[in-house]
Amino acid sequence: MVPSVFRFWGAQPGWEAAWPWLLGILIAAYLLGSIPFGLIVSKFMGLGDVRKIGSGNIGATNVLRTGSKKAALATLLLDGGKGAVAVLVARYLYGDTAAQVAGLGVFLGHIFPLYLGFKGGKGVATFLGILLAIHPLTGIAACLTWLATALTFRISSLAALICALSAPFWLWVFDLNTTTGLGVLLAVLIWMRHWANIKRIAAGTEPKIGKN
Repeated sequence: MVPSVFRFWGAQPGWEAAWPWLLGILIAAYLLGSIPFGLIVSKFMGLGDVRKIGSGNIGATNVLRTGSKKAALATLLLDGGKGAVAVLVARYLYGDTAAQVAGLGVFLGHIFPLYLGFKGGKGVATFLGILLAIHPLTGIAACLTWLATALTFRISSLAALICALSAPFWLWVFDLNTTTGLGVLLAVLIWMRHWANIKRIAAGTEPKIGKN
């Protein structure tokens, strides 16, 4: 199918004309995703360098280990927000194909940020923001999956893994077949980023929510 990135011009060129625009969208979304909000929020609130505490991760779960729920909530909303903004802006300007490309770009930026030597977060909040922007009901279903797992097992990483695993299923349930591939790809990346957590879960040593 011909991408809709040139819909404002009326013409429908092929991929040979569209790919430079899609590449530009990917790069722009990547740069947005690279903004390390967890680090920025922690330093702004006088909590120090979040990379030097807990797991060293820049995500909301590790920010919570500073003892500041406000900083963790702000990080969660900002990391999720950049995922949603990238998708929504790309869709508004250039259509659904561009929205998916933007979703991939912003996610890659978060887990491999240019500004931090490609050492970023694990992508869960950004992933949920992307899903909410692509299809609100799918995003809500994924969020509820995370919440149910977290309340049951009290392990944030396990909730993230189950949430990621459920996303392609929810996309299929809501008949978003053209987006399922993106869901699968992002879920695989989340599982890869959680490999150390997976080993600790299997060993029974993974910290529970609220504990270091």
